[in-house]
Amino acid sequence: MPINLSKGQKVDLTKGNPGLKNIMVGLGWDVNAYDSGEAFDLDAAAFVCDASGKCPSEKEFIFYGNLEHSSGSIKHMGDNLTGEGEGDDEQIQIDLSKIPPNIDKIAFTVTIYDADSRNQNFGQVSNAFIRIVDESNNTELIRFDLGEDFSIETAVVVGELYRNAGEWKFNAIGSGFQGGLRALCGHYGIDVA
Repeated sequence: MPINLSKGQKVDLTKGNPGLKNIMVGLGWDVNAYDSGEAFDLDAAAFVCDASGKCPSEKEFIFYGNLEHSSGSIKHMGDNLTGEGEGDDEQIQIDLSKIPPNIDKIAFTVTIYDADSRNQNFGQVSNAFIRIVDESNNTELIRFDLGEDFSIETAVVVGELYRNAGEWKFNAIGSGFQGGLRALCGHYGIDVA
């Protein structure tokens, strides 16, 4: 039975699951019937941060244009251009044993591609969720449904894995950003050209 989290709730991931090594972070969403005439393309990403809460370099930004972290610890499984169908729309695989020691936090985000020119925002997105699955037995450990209705935001920090006293924990964040991917990159110290 997975732990269903509420916004702001934190839960131990590795303490209650000794030996947990390979996890899959699944993110999913549905696009509401209202349509701006343009296709929606939502993109999941991971910002890999050190103790400062920032990415040490641009290589620590894992997304459809940089699918794998140099350590091999984080792999984005590719871009889903439509978000149609049941289940996860995008997935990120993580090997907890390979995460470099200088990394304290991995923030998982979803942005709407080209939101401004397409006149789109998270007010038009529903049933968004993040879930963490133990890949050794395909058991869902944690699930966080973003029940909140966002209105004008074009980017959301969904949740984050973070290191605490040698263990990994998960924090259900669910906070929206205006300014899309550019705003998120700025927040995590990535310079966007």
